[in-house]
Amino acid sequence: MGNRLSKIYTKTGDDGTTGLGDGSRVKKDSIRVETMGDIDELNCDIGLLRAEELPEAIDVVLKQIQNALFDIGGELSIPESNIFTPVIIEEIEIEIDRYNEILPPLKEFLIPAGSRGVALSHLCRSVCRRAERKLVRLSESEHVRAESQMFINRLSDYFFVLARIIGSHDKVIESLWER
Repeated sequence: MGNRLSKIYTKTGDDGTTGLGDGSRVKKDSIRVETMGDIDELNCDIGLLRAEELPEAIDVVLKQIQNALFDIGGELSIPESNIFTPVIIEEIEIEIDRYNEILPPLKEFLIPAGSRGVALSHLCRSVCRRAERKLVRLSESEHVRAESQMFINRLSDYFFVLARIIGSHDKVIESLWER
């Protein structure tokens, strides 16, 4: 692979537009660019979560998720492209089911707290939900692959369950909502 990012600044965005992977230019505040930004922010938050001491099996899945998010970002950058491989959706569903089998049932909503890993997983979940809302909004006016939306939807569920698993691993008592 050559030098993909040999020059970081181009000055072409000084006019408030950014270049997409297909060569077209769009306004930096377009829903497409906002969605790409939310996907990127989620990827960064996952990086923060991965900086915690996590079981290796969790870290491996998180890295796969980060790669899949880059694929979705690529699809958003190159409209009508098919870069994202949807097989990871089933893998995430398997992880969610596997974790749910060992967790006690919930009796109330959870307060995002406990250990740093739990809080970061909940942060990933909430940023993922925002990215999903933007992806849905984008799909109302432009082509977005259904598989990308499905993945982001499953991913927020994954981070909810992962927060509980990390809390269990860290021996944290879950903080429940008190009415």
